[in-house]
Amino acid sequence: MIVSLSAVLLLGALLGLMLRNRILGTGGATVAALFGFCLASTGAAPAINDALQSLADSLSRVG
Repeated sequence: MIVSLSAVLLLGALLGLMLRNRILGTGGATVAALFGFCLASTGAAPAINDALQSLADSLSRVG
């Protein structure tokens, strides 16, 4: 758990810097994918899934 959390923090910081400096190429896509995979293995995954599901439900009612 500690390793995945530190990987999430490191990849999140790296992705944030890449977005801030507009360095979005193949490396940025790789960092974003790795960040997503690491984030999915943390305890935050169920909360993120629930938030995305409720957002999708709200958007489907509007349209």
